[in-house]
Amino acid sequence: MTQNQTFHAYFKDWMTLYKQGAVRPVTYQKYVITHQHLVKLAPRLKTSKLSRATYQQLLNDFAQNHERQTVMDFHHHLKSSIIDAMEEDILKRDPTRKIVIKGTVQRLHKPKFLNQFEVQALLKQLNLQDEVNWDYFILLITKTGLRFAEALGLTPADFDFEKQIIKIDKTWNYKAVQADFAPTKNNSSVRKVQIDWQTAIRFSVIVRNLPRDEPIFVRGRVYNATVNDRLAALCKQVEIPVISIHGLRHTHASLLLYAGVSVASVARRLGHSNMTTTQKTYIHVIQELENQDNDLVMKHLAQLM
Repeated sequence: MTQNQTFHAYFKDWMTLYKQGAVRPVTYQKYVITHQHLVKLAPRLKTSKLSRATYQQLLNDFAQNHERQTVMDFHHHLKSSIIDAMEEDILKRDPTRKIVIKGTVQRLHKPKFLNQFEVQALLKQLNLQDEVNWDYFILLITKTGLRFAEALGLTPADFDFEKQIIKIDKTWNYKAVQADFAPTKNNSSVRKVQIDWQTAIRFSVIVRNLPRDEPIFVRGRVYNATVNDRLAALCKQVEIPVISIHGLRHTHASLLLYAGVSVASVARRLGHSNMTTTQKTYIHVIQELENQDNDLVMKHLAQLM
């Protein structure tokens, strides 16, 4: 890594040296994407020529097509490499000092979760044939709360139909050009998820003739948008809010919490590293349940007089 390098070349060398093998493959892929953006935005910008003005312009260019939080993440990746460039005396001053983070207006996001009646309407609309299709994938995530990549990584061998359990110990790196199995998001994501007998029976039928150790749902290149488009079509057919596949994971957790399942059990089922993550993500549900509990407490105490 030298002063004469372009910034994108320096960043690539830096992430290979310091990040490759030190972070999970999924995280490293995010640095790769940052590098790709950098090549397009500043193909000739030298690391040694970085100043507050040139760096601010770089962020401004990126912000034209990205929301503020995405720009912030992009900035954090670049800043980490810039700090090391200063340590190596390639840069004399910090070009990121007092930087301004901009971004496009936040999009209207899809609803985070459906209620019980909307879920029932959605599941009744599924086309569950004798062969694997994306409707089975939608059913699976609704019933388990798995992450998208976790569900893609499932093989027939991961199902224990006698005990009604799915083993989660890998994912499918669908974003990579050469897609393959990848580790789970964290150690807590390695888990066993219980499924109901109806789901167990359905999947025992469709996977019985499939190769034991090959992904059930992967047939060539997989795109998140393909599954989301199918889900959106189903939602529109039954006239319920259009939700994303990840929203089905939120739906699963929310329904369990409303049913009285403990936060600790929901956290384990989702593969969260700790309950704090679950509490922060579903604070609105938890607060609503606490209000209901307070009403019950007051009602009970009033009866003691």
